Amino acid sequence: MSVVRLITQNFRNIEQAKIDLHPQLNFLVGDNGSGKSSFLEAIFFLGHGKSFRTSKIENLVSHDQSSFVVSVKDDLDAQIGISKNFTSNQTEIKINGERHTKLSELAKNIAVQIITPESFKLFFGGPKERRRFVDLGLFHVEQSFSREWKDFNRILKQRNAYLRSGINIEGIKYWDEVFCVHSNNVSELRIKYITSFKEEFLHWAKLLLPNIFENIQIQYSQGWKQNTKLEDILQNNRSREVLLGYTTSGTHKFDLRFIMNKQPLENQLSRGQQKLFLLALTFAQAKLIEKVKRVKPILLIDDVGAELDSNSRTVLNNAINQLNCQVIITAIDKVAVEPLIPNDHDYKMFHVKHGKIFEMSE
Repeated sequence: MSVVRLITQNFRNIEQAKIDLHPQLNFLVGDNGSGKSSFLEAIFFLGHGKSFRTSKIENLVSHDQSSFVVSVKDDLDAQIGISKNFTSNQTEIKINGERHTKLSELAKNIAVQIITPESFKLFFGGPKERRRFVDLGLFHVEQSFSREWKDFNRILKQRNAYLRSGINIEGIKYWDEVFCVHSNNVSELRIKYITSFKEEFLHWAKLLLPNIFENIQIQYSQGWKQNTKLEDILQNNRSREVLLGYTTSGTHKFDLRFIMNKQPLENQLSRGQQKLFLLALTFAQAKLIEKVKRVKPILLIDDVGAELDSNSRTVLNNAINQLNCQVIITAIDKVAVEPLIPNDHDYKMFHVKHGKIFEMSE
């Protein structure tokens, strides 16, 4: 899908906007703090039911306002919108005129991928960030994943509570059994996804990092020792887990490792190469979502000029031309996006200033 029109009211520093977007390529340029990232945040919020910049939803409303609205119309004329009133503490979600109560319903109707300066957390933010990345793709690609993940988390919490409560041997055997079933179910889905993902990633890495892609490896840890039954590990770790009060092995400990020449990839690449690697990861995930859902994800790239020199942006342009989905890119000025501008002028460019968005003419 692609966003044909975005309407916001009292969202961050964008008091009011009605923007008609290009179905393929869009650029937003403006100074820091002008509202570029807020524009991307509004689209991301519709796709995820949360922000990529803050965990506090009250930070999304404009200063001195009590509510905000974000809605889009897509290229199939579908309408998706959400409003939040902080006075009544009510959230209203509408999809094609029908009311919904769960934020997760938004993600079922619009797939949004994003690259921001915060995306480097995939390298430096710990396993949680990498699990979140994988699980976002799985949510869209594998229909059963959401239910399996919820079931697993419920069992994990119950087992942890039992470990803290003073256990008896028969009780913990039951929780071990159901925990292993659900942990293995989630793990199998993740491993299947990673196998497909690695194949797709290779294509994009070859485009974006042609000189080093052959040396890059993506490895995973399922969350417990390979070729060992999880049941045996839980039994061996039982005394330690009782002392700790939580489960130390299982699919909640899943992690990815990015390796180059047998060393952590982030130690081998420049900052610009790291960003190109993150873009390759994101493009691969976007294509997997498109193949399975037959829906083109929307790709958001915030501050494209940061870390990427002119040559890297030219390489990025070649990759975007193969992506075949709607892309929205922000930058400080037009110079930063010039290597990405197509020769056929088939795009839109906007200037953002003090929370107001204006379409720029040629």
